[in-house]
Amino acid sequence: MSTDRTTDTTTHPRPDDLDLLHSDVEEELRTQLRGLLRDRCGADGLLARVETDEVHDTALWQALTQELGIAGLSVPEELGGAGATWRETALVLEELGRAVAPVPYLGSSVLATAALLAAGDTRIVKDVAAGHRVAALAVPFVTAPDGELPGSVRAGDGTVRGMVRGVADALAADVLLVPAAGPDGVRRLQAVDVAAAGRSLRRNPVTSLDLTRPLADIHLWDAPCATVAVGPAAERAVRQALVAGAALLASEQLGVADWCLSTTVAYVKERHQFARPIGSFQAVKHRLADMWVLVTQARAVARNAAVALAAGSATAPTEAALAQAFLSEAVVQVAEEALQLHGGIGFTWEHPMHLYLKRAKSTALALGTADRHRVGLAGLVDLPPAAGWPTA
Repeated sequence: MSTDRTTDTTTHPRPDDLDLLHSDVEEELRTQLRGLLRDRCGADGLLARVETDEVHDTALWQALTQELGIAGLSVPEELGGAGATWRETALVLEELGRAVAPVPYLGSSVLATAALLAAGDTRIVKDVAAGHRVAALAVPFVTAPDGELPGSVRAGDGTVRGMVRGVADALAADVLLVPAAGPDGVRRLQAVDVAAAGRSLRRNPVTSLDLTRPLADIHLWDAPCATVAVGPAAERAVRQALVAGAALLASEQLGVADWCLSTTVAYVKERHQFARPIGSFQAVKHRLADMWVLVTQARAVARNAAVALAAGSATAPTEAALAQAFLSEAVVQVAEEALQLHGGIGFTWEHPMHLYLKRAKSTALALGTADRHRVGLAGLVDLPPAAGWPTA
């Protein structure tokens, strides 16, 4: 896939100068992706999968990466990618969110890929972009872009030792990007090949709320590694990856919220009470209207964050914080309303609604909570936080 968009990373355009509308190429990608997910990620199969030990859908991941080539959308063509931008990646995340697809796209094609690109890596990123390997950034999934990075991993002479808790998509990863402190105290970004590490690496699954995105604790005992970046370059690569993750997670949250709204609208047209569709009752209409307003606002905020990131705007960290400050609460509110309006069926394990509520709840904690991002946003715009608020 290619795109005729050009990205100027030097002028830092303001978000209000950017085009928030989807291009024809993006809409074509959405159509293809939604059709594939409809055929291969249905509710029945998804509900059955989350009850097994193999939550990640390897066959679906292969179809997405090999048939549609979405693993390297934001990677330049000379590095084996599609030469598109984060705009297209955001659209993919929106559709994956609509399907709560159990694939490691956020961890590999966003967080890890952004770190590799920022670090100037030309080797690992080619395999990741081609879909031949899955990568994961070994930081706790709750880490905010300006939050404290894990300091429990130490780098030695070609090895790393330590532990990182709650890493997203680590169980599916072929390579782990591990921030570590070197013997001289200088931070490094180390790449650990999972197969080569053998018994010096252990990934323990963590029981988490979101059944479709497993987390894992990573234990390293002098695991062999390669250096990706050192010093300020390593710090910058991790920070930029977390900003990209926060900005684009909003698109996934939008997809979750949009599915909840559209599915609920369809349900209240079919469900009858007192010989009438429940959607005809005024109280239900009001609640649906509130959901629609939230989803419409969420779409604008998420899209704004994605295009700012794609354009290399200097305001990208601000837009990412703004997106998470709004979307993290909005997606939970929409999912909770959807569950209530589905009545008793929404509370059953056989209906997929609970998967969407759990994804909404978990993403509200991922990459920083809404309050955490509000504090960060205050700092980004030089606004002192209110008394009693947590500090960064």
